[in-house]
Amino acid sequence: MSEAYIVEALRTAGGRARKGGLIGMHPADLGATVLNALVERTGIDPGAVEDVLVGCVTQGGEQAFAFGRNLVLASKLPDSVPAVTIDRQCGSSQQALHFAAQAVMSGTQDIVIAAGCESMTRVPMGSNYQLHSQAGFGIGPWPQSIQDRYGVADFSQFHGAQAIANKYGFTREAMDQYALASHVKAAAAIDSGAFKGEIVPVQTPEGVFDTDDGVRRGGTLTSLGEVKSLEEGGTITAANASQMTDGASGALVVSEAALKRFDLTPLARIVNLTVTAGDPVIMLEEPIPATRKALDRAGMTLDQIDLFEVNEAFASIPMAWLKALGADPEKLNVNGGAIALGHPLGASGTKLMATLIHALKTRGGRYGLQTMCEGGGVANVTIIERL
Repeated sequence: MSEAYIVEALRTAGGRARKGGLIGMHPADLGATVLNALVERTGIDPGAVEDVLVGCVTQGGEQAFAFGRNLVLASKLPDSVPAVTIDRQCGSSQQALHFAAQAVMSGTQDIVIAAGCESMTRVPMGSNYQLHSQAGFGIGPWPQSIQDRYGVADFSQFHGAQAIANKYGFTREAMDQYALASHVKAAAAIDSGAFKGEIVPVQTPEGVFDTDDGVRRGGTLTSLGEVKSLEEGGTITAANASQMTDGASGALVVSEAALKRFDLTPLARIVNLTVTAGDPVIMLEEPIPATRKALDRAGMTLDQIDLFEVNEAFASIPMAWLKALGADPEKLNVNGGAIALGHPLGASGTKLMATLIHALKTRGGRYGLQTMCEGGGVANVTIIERL
């Protein structure tokens, strides 16, 4: 089987939903900014791109009607370039990367862009089905057959995150400490210029936006402890959960033949692509068995991985992952995670990949592993080798 290589991985800075620097951007224009940057920075012929795979969770409103295709039409790519939109919940653009790599590894295509975009300001989370319900159309995503099978009326990520915290015995203080550390690491990364190579500046109506604006500096355990829990008597709060964020990201994936044809220098080689699924009620624990399966299929051990990116949907998720696998916390989310930098849903997959690749380069690491929990009890794992 042929190899698949990542020759560039980029993201926009994260803008706080409803309050941040990207609220004035139509999501198609926001995503197009990343597509343009991938082509410009690699110098590849834009007409040579064979497909654009775009992750997006809330496909409604400004993110409806062939959203991936609209990114292409809003970009400098020729309209001969096709596109498709992918929904694997929070892992949508990580799955886009998997599909892109699989197309290249199979020999079907040589040059594919995997991307993601989500404006949680302009298309609020859940609005694609909540508005239907409010208008009296249908009963929602879960028919009675599913409700009866799993004994629930719906599936809640908040309930899942709390269930995991309870299962692993994480206290409110421990999760707040984890959250505070995420902000500290993210602030340090911004101050040191660690994100410079991965961030695409965005020209907004208010000016150029190029710095993650959700990072809270000067926070304390006391201030985090004052935030109300999401559930009565619970320990999950907005302070130890990911921030709702606007953003876009993408990666250019190519074959060895394309490397030679366009004189491209690869940043990383795809080592393993894994996706698994499990309990949809606890929902967010699946990165643990998915990581075990990915390492087994790659013939690797956790000690061989230099850096981990585990999405901080809630503090309990990476904490459970660390505890269950016995991983080194010093290798985890070294530049902060979604608690500080935000979680723009469909964009988070290739966002984390951009951060992982650039962090490996800065630190001289060789192997990186990325995983995230996803709605429905699914998880993707990607292992890469920095070149």
